[in-house]
Amino acid sequence: MKKPSHYDAEGRVRMVDVTAKAPTVRTAVAHAFVRMRPETVRSVKRLESPKGNPFEIARIAGIAAAKRTWELIPLCHPLALTHVDVRPKLCKNGVEITSEATATGPTGVEMEALVAASVAALTIYDMCKALERGMEITEVYLERKTGGRSGEYVSPRLKSGSAQSKSGGAKERGR
Repeated sequence: MKKPSHYDAEGRVRMVDVTAKAPTVRTAVAHAFVRMRPETVRSVKRLESPKGNPFEIARIAGIAAAKRTWELIPLCHPLALTHVDVRPKLCKNGVEITSEATATGPTGVEMEALVAASVAALTIYDMCKALERGMEITEVYLERKTGGRSGEYVSPRLKSGSAQSKSGGAKERGR
């Protein structure tokens, strides 16, 4: 069984020492979903949010957040990200967000991709809350990652061919 990496032999929390790890190209893709009522989706489609275009603001917010992950998550290493992309997509039941982060270094970029997707989802909520307060942010998860000692990871959600969940999954979202 694997041990948590952020604890020392005495059980104290610590930052993982990556000094001896060779730099490799690391990528990670994360996902989030903002579930909305159909009338909210229609308003967003027409870009009738009182605060402007929620997709562009969410995209920029996600990118900016990924660059500051180390300030938000106490034991994350500051990374020199070489690429971050956030892609919001309007679906039948809300907004699906995919984020991608890349860096060459001794540690992965999973947290940066997850923070980007999460903050983009929070931004969609903020931009659209005048239209609906009952939106739900769901399905925040790592889709895949490459690089490093552990190699490639692909979420079981992707391996099964769809991202089914309590919120209805791919079919309900109208992918």
